[in-house]
Amino acid sequence: MDRKMLKILVTGKNRKVANDICSHLESDRGYIPIKSDPVKSTLFDITLAELPRVIIICLGNENVDSIRVYDVFSNVVKQGNCVVIVVTNDDDEKLFMKYTQLDRVLLLSRPVSLFALFEKLDDIEERFNERKEENLSVFREFENDGSNGSGRKKILVVDDDSEQLVMIREQLEEFYDVTPVKSGDAAFKYLLNHKPDLILLDYLMPEKDGPSVLRQMRTIDEYADIPVIFLTGMTERSAVLHTLAELKPQGYIIKPSRKSEIVAKIIDVLG
Repeated sequence: MDRKMLKILVTGKNRKVANDICSHLESDRGYIPIKSDPVKSTLFDITLAELPRVIIICLGNENVDSIRVYDVFSNVVKQGNCVVIVVTNDDDEKLFMKYTQLDRVLLLSRPVSLFALFEKLDDIEERFNERKEENLSVFREFENDGSNGSGRKKILVVDDDSEQLVMIREQLEEFYDVTPVKSGDAAFKYLLNHKPDLILLDYLMPEKDGPSVLRQMRTIDEYADIPVIFLTGMTERSAVLHTLAELKPQGYIIKPSRKSEIVAKIIDVLG
């Protein structure tokens, strides 16, 4: 793998350290790092769009709320899709370790040892290369009859609002496998290779709104029987009721909604 192809996301409240790391990554090693402010919805969007292999978090004068922002990376860490490196001092490290929901991170003390950082990046590249070669060279066939799955239902959430996607995923991931996407087109790309047990579908979206997505689904045999629940604001309630009569989805949920309301509705549909 070319070093320039290893995507690195750099974020954090300590902008001085973050900018310094980005500068050295570019000038010393030829990386083109992706920079982002530590805002949950922004980090969610970038992670979804760029699929970084490495995330470097530069902590500085943190509090509980700012630490919790980085929980947005919990899914990619859990799936082993990326490595998170946390650059920190002793005080922020203690706070981070106490409040983070991330399963695995690498801690790097300040002042940053560039030698140690570059050595670790080399190791990450090598591991990803090995995994890629293994996947290309060894094929094993498995036909899933559905009898030995995890038992967790799969929920596809379609909403153009990043904050809504983050919130709903956090509300549901304790009970379900949740996949968030930001448009109807992205939903159909997902459906090409996966069949969720249920779709939470935003009613109002640009370009292709919820009813348009559902109408298209109803014309495709593979998708026609997937249960759909609309996510909608109070202002669209009358239009949603008309759509219920026309397209017969499994119901709707008024946004914003509490975790108990969403889970209760899903249980009502899926059992």
